Amino acid sequence: MIKIVLKKFLIIQTASIGDVILSTPIIEKLHKHFPDDKIDFLLKKGNEGLFKAHPFINNLIIWNKAERKYRNLLDIINFIREQKYDYLINVQRFASTGFITVLSKAKKTVGFNKNPFSFLFSKRIKHRIKEKNIHEIERNLSLIHHITDKQPSPIKLYPTPDDFAKTSQFKTSQYICIAPTSLWFTKQFPKGKWIEFLNIIDKNIVVYFLGSKNDFNFCKNIIDNSNHKNSLNLAGKLNFLESAALIKDAQMNYTNDSAPQHIASAMNAPVTTIFCSTISDFGFGPLSDNSKIVETKENLKCRPCGLHGLKKCPEKHFKCAKTINVEQLLERICP
Repeated sequence: MIKIVLKKFLIIQTASIGDVILSTPIIEKLHKHFPDDKIDFLLKKGNEGLFKAHPFINNLIIWNKAERKYRNLLDIINFIREQKYDYLINVQRFASTGFITVLSKAKKTVGFNKNPFSFLFSKRIKHRIKEKNIHEIERNLSLIHHITDKQPSPIKLYPTPDDFAKTSQFKTSQYICIAPTSLWFTKQFPKGKWIEFLNIIDKNIVVYFLGSKNDFNFCKNIIDNSNHKNSLNLAGKLNFLESAALIKDAQMNYTNDSAPQHIASAMNAPVTTIFCSTISDFGFGPLSDNSKIVETKENLKCRPCGLHGLKKCPEKHFKCAKTINVEQLLERICP
């Protein structure tokens, strides 16, 4: 009898929610090429809900960075060494994950050349952030071209039947979703602009506000200061996959250049992404079939002011957001 030896893969992405979602094409591609092999995923505590009951993930390794960060890091390294992985794919460019990779005892390791420890990886891949028309998922997939192929692979999340059941109560009439916040001020469409938008949309359209529990008051303030009474604040009320289930069937989803747009892309849901200080050329734009980017029409020499958002506008005018006409958002609600 021929003994079949299964391969074991470990994917590492310990950054933000959006970054984790943008690494899901790697899971899809590995499963397609190695359907019987085991795929594990290392991510930071707080993001594990994205992969609840994921059909292709064998084991989630969760790094708690908030408590005993480095003690937990050593425990994770010891655990990973015991697993004897055949391939370790490091999507993250931070030194800590490079440290994990180098000490992993995996047979083959691959990561981006911008990781400080990449010179010790089995294979280093150039991270081409400044090349136009290359999306982040393409950069991520380049890490496994040598063991799969160069064909595209979808960005995807898997809400459970329970997630759809919980959100079914909100789907009795047409609705749109708004995720108005961002971790970075210069990525966030101004509160006053959201209020202006709410005041001009059809009064019969139901509007659901999404976000974390920390976003609840921000969303409440928008609703309280608008005259759109058909609004409901769900910030902090739904988990990641419940939000994805609600986003999937929305007439339109409005987001900043932040994680909710990637959730919409992962559900192939209609999405309108507002780019303020950042630009889509960096490769983090929406991927849904029905997607559009809304941005200022003014030629601002200060834009973009960085790869990621900033805590405040360096020029102190925030024109990249304030000069966006909310009529551009209104055009995206189909009659």
